[in-house]
Amino acid sequence: MDVRVAGTTAAEAEAIARALAARFGERVRVFADRDGEPVAESDPPDGTGRDGDDAAGPTDREAALWAEIEDILDGGPEAYRQRQREAGKLFVRDRLDRWFPEGLTFEDGKFANFDAWHPSAPGEGDGDRLPADGLITGAATFEGRAVHFMANDYTVKAGSMAEKGVEKFLRMQERALKTGRPVLYLMDSSGGRIDQQTGFFANREGIGKFYYNHSRLSGAVPQVCVLYGPCIAGAAYTPVFADFTVMVEGSAMAIASPRMVEMVTGEEISMDELGGPGVHAAESGSADLVAADESEARSLVARLFAYLPDNADADPPRTEGRDPAKSPDGIDAVVPEAPRKAYDVRNLLDRLADEGSVLELKSEYGAEIVTAFARLDGRPVGVVANQPARRAGAIFPDAAEKAAEFVWTCDAYGIPLLYLCDTPGFMAGSSVEKEGILEAGKKMIYATSAATVPKQCVVVRKAYGAGIYAMSGPAYDTESTLALPGAEIGIMGPEAAINAVYARKLADIDDPAERERREAELREEYREGIDVHRMASEVVIDELVPPSTLREELVGRFGFYETVEKERPEKKHGTVL
Repeated sequence: MDVRVAGTTAAEAEAIARALAARFGERVRVFADRDGEPVAESDPPDGTGRDGDDAAGPTDREAALWAEIEDILDGGPEAYRQRQREAGKLFVRDRLDRWFPEGLTFEDGKFANFDAWHPSAPGEGDGDRLPADGLITGAATFEGRAVHFMANDYTVKAGSMAEKGVEKFLRMQERALKTGRPVLYLMDSSGGRIDQQTGFFANREGIGKFYYNHSRLSGAVPQVCVLYGPCIAGAAYTPVFADFTVMVEGSAMAIASPRMVEMVTGEEISMDELGGPGVHAAESGSADLVAADESEARSLVARLFAYLPDNADADPPRTEGRDPAKSPDGIDAVVPEAPRKAYDVRNLLDRLADEGSVLELKSEYGAEIVTAFARLDGRPVGVVANQPARRAGAIFPDAAEKAAEFVWTCDAYGIPLLYLCDTPGFMAGSSVEKEGILEAGKKMIYATSAATVPKQCVVVRKAYGAGIYAMSGPAYDTESTLALPGAEIGIMGPEAAINAVYARKLADIDDPAERERREAELREEYREGIDVHRMASEVVIDELVPPSTLREELVGRFGFYETVEKERPEKKHGTVL
């Protein structure tokens, strides 16, 4: 006899094999998935009885229950299983096998809505398969960490949510609030089940409470969401409420389906164009990472978890330190002397962070700022770095918004912050004003101001205008403000300052050569006033650091300030975010 029990552990499989072999008097093989090798095998014991008080195996009643469980584990109709395969997607229980190779710790609500569909159940059952009501919830071990999880079964009415699945989802969230353990949302859902909306849509304990609970969980335990397919309407709010969202190629999220968009607006658009990974990674900023396939999605989440604590009261996980990929001796050569010359700040990170530890988030959105997790001698840090390779590192609204959200998240989970400042400041102009540069800048400055984790600011080259404020300069309760030798801190750069202050006087000089000489002279005078040596002399910065020692300085300072405690005014909360 061959049986399949998805998510079973080796010990559970052996117990099942022995029990069934004893009950039915034949050899039993237990499989965890359809295509793999058996995880346990057992022959019937000698003298096994089938009847009476001394019966060694399970009763017919238990055998019937196992048959029902097997049926539930098969998911929705085979036609929908085939569609998943054709789309290159795993059946949800095979997906769970990949995520949790040790098996599930437990599953809740396997029999949800059983009476409504299963032929063997009491009641009239209409034969429309709804195993587990299309949603699997429970607990498992992921990369050595105990987590809560939910996963849509797309073979059951396109992963749509209905009353019993909603109740399971809410229970899982509420238990996470009690346990203080992370939550994984493995999303593949078309939204609410419209033809069954009575009982879950507007109820106090309905689908709307998902987002109430998301809000309560936010900043308490890490919430990570992976999208495998189209997530429409209400389902699309879970990924945007999560702390981090990974979109697998071919997935999408949108407030309405293309068909609904056409009905409402007349616009004809594909699902990918409406809300695919390209849209949310580069334009909306709702996707933190994009994975090529299901395997890469799991790997990315594993890397992400390596920086996150179980909850806001726990410490972020540390590892053994590693040397950087490239020697810190080359830092001074990486940063050009000319303030306007472009370079990629990632090359600086390669010489500061432990090798292989940099995980950049939202790399295509607001690319003028790099937000990334990294490690310094094994210690996790959140990096906020201006990117001179993109529009000179000027801060645009989307970059400011991205940075604010990243700082806010790092602070929630106790991850120290490293700011690498090299910016001409916030971008000016009518277009960015219309896009809300002041509002976005306010949020970035607010997040930096409110953060209570240890912060280090390095003025890498230029720090002009309010850029030094947003990048946690000396006024922002930073544990240290360091600078490299070519750094400048001022209201604006020399060229802009000369134009702003001396434009008329220079225009009055008729001789072009004399005007050029005088302009150069004024520029140098201004530059002396914003030079880092003056800032160090006046103790505006804490230390002027030889570039080759910067990593060593940061490691030492983050270690020293590890237990720093900061007080903020007692109040309910600020009004900015």
